[in-house]
Amino acid sequence: MQEVLIITGGSKGIGKGIVTAYLSHGVQVFSIARTINGELSKDGVTQIALDLTRTEQIEQELLKIFNLLDKEKVSKITLINNAGTLGQIGPLDKLNTATIEQAIRLNTIVPFILSSAFIRYLQNWEAKKTIVNITSGAALKPYFGWSVYCSSKAAVNMLVQTIAVEQAGVANSVKVLAISPGVVDTDMQSEIRQSAKQDFRDIGRFLELKKKGLLNDAMAVGKHIYQIANDDGIESGAILRVPGN
Repeated sequence: MQEVLIITGGSKGIGKGIVTAYLSHGVQVFSIARTINGELSKDGVTQIALDLTRTEQIEQELLKIFNLLDKEKVSKITLINNAGTLGQIGPLDKLNTATIEQAIRLNTIVPFILSSAFIRYLQNWEAKKTIVNITSGAALKPYFGWSVYCSSKAAVNMLVQTIAVEQAGVANSVKVLAISPGVVDTDMQSEIRQSAKQDFRDIGRFLELKKKGLLNDAMAVGKHIYQIANDDGIESGAILRVPGN
């Protein structure tokens, strides 16, 4: 039997850490991302280059993956909505309209579309099915200058909880989780540390975490996410956090 992972943004950062963890357990991986990572191609990852903000193409690409699989041979299939962006940092009234739309497309609309298609097209598959949305502590706490990021991640949390309610009692149901990776040493964190104090008042905390070496490692986070996603004792609809900062 075959286990499959479909992940967005799997070419670098947290996504790469997740992909590496799944590969170590013999899982067949499909990554949909804007960039291709040659290292992962060597590891056998099927990579699909796509700007996910072009939302009209998403479902078509997902169907191409499903058509490569034999549902009789797949015992477990997981969708991880990982791709995301901080967007423009600053008070809402100073933000560019186009960057607001782009961030919400990637952080929120993409997981909605992929989750909808995953549930719909696999409803007759007997495989164990899981959706994991990568969320953030910012979904639960407002930060000055992060209105778009906080709000878009909060929407993802509610998506998880509503899917869990809708799937309860359904035959061949889909389990769904939201997992916050904590503060991870990625390009996004580098971007945060370059913010101006007037745009992001909490910048000091993030500078201090980097200075003290307290940022979570992407590879370690990937392993934790694999463990959480494959823990049968966790109930659908749970909003969880990787141990660490």
